[in-house]
Amino acid sequence: MLASNETLDPTIQTSSLPQAQQKKHLQLISKTYQNNSESDYTEKIRDLGNEFDYEINSNYYWGDPELSVMYGTPLYNAASASQKLSLNHLFWVGHYNHIAASEANTSIYNTVTNGVFRSTGSYETLCQELDFETEQESYHIRTFQKIGFKTKMAIVGKTTLGNSAYGNSEKDNNSWLRLIIPNSVREFFVSGQGNSPFSVHRDRTLSAIAKTMLRDKKQYYSQYLRDLEAKGQPIPAPADGLGGRIAPRYWLKFFTIHWGMSPFMACQYYSLRYMANAVLKNHEYSYVKYFRELERKGEYIPAPTAVSYYHLMDEAFHTTISQTIAKDMYKDFPKPTAYEKFVSGMIIYMMQRNLLNGFSGVFPNRCGADDPLLMVFIYKLLKSPLFEMETKEALDWMEKCFCQEHEGFHVGLKYHQSLLESLQKFFGCLDYQWKINREMGIMASEASISKALHNNLKTFKQFSESVIASA
Repeated sequence: MLASNETLDPTIQTSSLPQAQQKKHLQLISKTYQNNSESDYTEKIRDLGNEFDYEINSNYYWGDPELSVMYGTPLYNAASASQKLSLNHLFWVGHYNHIAASEANTSIYNTVTNGVFRSTGSYETLCQELDFETEQESYHIRTFQKIGFKTKMAIVGKTTLGNSAYGNSEKDNNSWLRLIIPNSVREFFVSGQGNSPFSVHRDRTLSAIAKTMLRDKKQYYSQYLRDLEAKGQPIPAPADGLGGRIAPRYWLKFFTIHWGMSPFMACQYYSLRYMANAVLKNHEYSYVKYFRELERKGEYIPAPTAVSYYHLMDEAFHTTISQTIAKDMYKDFPKPTAYEKFVSGMIIYMMQRNLLNGFSGVFPNRCGADDPLLMVFIYKLLKSPLFEMETKEALDWMEKCFCQEHEGFHVGLKYHQSLLESLQKFFGCLDYQWKINREMGIMASEASISKALHNNLKTFKQFSESVIASA
């Protein structure tokens, strides 16, 4: 086995596997790149986005009815046929708005890890595949945004389904701190510009820790990160999408240095990316089945349904790459140090705790508990032209939907269990991971409707109080 501070020779295999087996994953990467580059799914997605007309697609379900905002809730059962269609369409928009943000994250980390793999001199085909994936993601994102914008404008007009209401209430709730904390102390920790002295020191300290612990791998440091540092620009850390929910941004910057410096950690990133692939497939496969059923019957296929179908076809190549790097290719490199095992364990643990911490009863297949931001979305939706509710009526309906057991929670639990089984199967093969991560222990512990209701009762109480106070 090579010493960890030596340049990797592409002719040398560092794994203890037989030679023929060592090359199998490289052959799979090469075959995947060939198939991906020869497919035309991305072009079909682009064309569907460019030609999308909401009016033409407005009278059709874009997926099974259960793939609708508020499905299975008392409000959904009382909604009109046209409102149910709109809720089905808005679910598609909400999901793919989130996927667009997540794919923007993927583009960043493809580039970060690509720099590490290129520095080894051994994985040029893989690097070409990652570059190609990043180009594909840009077309996906634009299509999701085009369809999403036109759909939201048609259903709710210029209504903003954002989170400003809850954000304002938090400022009011924290106003008492201003009375007891001196300005000089507060300004050290909090800055209106986003870079307080404390945050700058914290980021520099975490960066120094990462580079010190990985100092014998500095020859692999991603050129992308080198270029950012040369320009005085910060390490990237997403605030949106799946990546933005995994951990606070300062931790993501810390992790990014590891993914962009250590060959093992660069491979470990793809176990995290596989999680995103699995979340997508857990939801998108329902659209694929819906597409195939419409096709079999010779019925009209709405453009968004077709986008979902072709997107999953594209993402199947990406999923294969994630699996191959995370489960097999990491064995090409020297075994991880105790420090690398610790950081990789912490990453997946945070992912479970912050992202896979429950399921939704109002947004089927959401891989996380109902939270204040989702409540803001539903509240503004109920007050939008789609429902035109007054504040009290909206809050009364929300309490029934978030805080009382109904079919929506059972649908959410079904998707949660399906995703859990997929992730347990995948992470169970990673022998370097902590036991709680291999078993997805935190995620498994949240598979309970009673826990979801308990969480929602507390969250909704705080949310409703903030709405009433700001009215």
